[in-house]
Amino acid sequence: MDKKVITIIGSGMMGSALAFPARENGNEVNIVGTHLDREIIENCIENNRHLKFDRDFPEGVKFYQIEDLDKALKNVDFIICGVSSFGVDWWRDFILPKLPENVPVVSVTKGLMNKEDGKLITYLDIWGEKLKELNKNIPLCAIGGPCTSYELVAHDQTYVNFCGKDKEALKMIKEAMETDYYHIGLSEDIVGVESAVALKNGYALGVALTIGVNQKNFKDDTLHFNSQAAVFTEAVKEMQKLLTLQNAGSLDNLALGVGDLYVTVYGGRTRLIGILLGKGLNIDEAKNELNGVTLESLVVAERVAKALRIKAEKGEADLKDYPLLLHIDDIITKKLSVNIPWNEFI
Repeated sequence: MDKKVITIIGSGMMGSALAFPARENGNEVNIVGTHLDREIIENCIENNRHLKFDRDFPEGVKFYQIEDLDKALKNVDFIICGVSSFGVDWWRDFILPKLPENVPVVSVTKGLMNKEDGKLITYLDIWGEKLKELNKNIPLCAIGGPCTSYELVAHDQTYVNFCGKDKEALKMIKEAMETDYYHIGLSEDIVGVESAVALKNGYALGVALTIGVNQKNFKDDTLHFNSQAAVFTEAVKEMQKLLTLQNAGSLDNLALGVGDLYVTVYGGRTRLIGILLGKGLNIDEAKNELNGVTLESLVVAERVAKALRIKAEKGEADLKDYPLLLHIDDIITKKLSVNIPWNEFI
């Protein structure tokens, strides 16, 4: 296998976690922090470890502050976008113009953007529009599937999909990244993959509400799987309808979203805020409790609900099909208390 030069821009947890399989395959790996990542990069340079990880990076990973982006892009074979959904516009306006022509980008950023007509578009669509303005060709790809950063770092067995329109770029990136613990499927269905893994964020919040409700009602740490499973079932039903509404190329990608939903319910920031809301805090109190933690689940739920309401006004969707999502949106935007609409699931 030809060794590649791989540059990760954005030193968030998932982007940084991908340095492990990338470097362990013998590739040259660079991690570039954003303007918000200075402390992370300083620690990486000094200790060869991300602030949120419990083990060192593989030997040989190189770290750069954003001012040294040009050095990290020298002779690069492909680029990994490691920013959160809050960095999508920054990546579009600041990074895309600086990237070399024809060098593929593969993104870990999960989410959807709603437009005024109710259409939901992927982040690759947003970046693709910018590339047209720049008259620039860069193959855009993305990663979707059930994978948490800290378990990838721990080498837990993981299966994901890389999606994109450029088959050769996908094959090249897969060959560089796949290991005996990081397994990669390929798909050309960008809308299906990206929509499925974005939707799971909002719905994982819905499932986590039941954990908080039961902790409040039963005064113990028992997990009470019945209610979790019931909301999980409704989440999958609504996700399937939304993928159909999105004109996803294949509903097979629902499985990726469901797997991602499962792993998100059991760990991470979305679980934490769902529990706090279920215990009775309103959205402002819950966000304050988490002290500024990035919460992409709130963004995607609000955007999808807003798009659905526009589609419903145009006769393109029936809001009765989405009681869980709309209740989550009411909790976020109207600061309503949790009152899971069980009878509307039937």
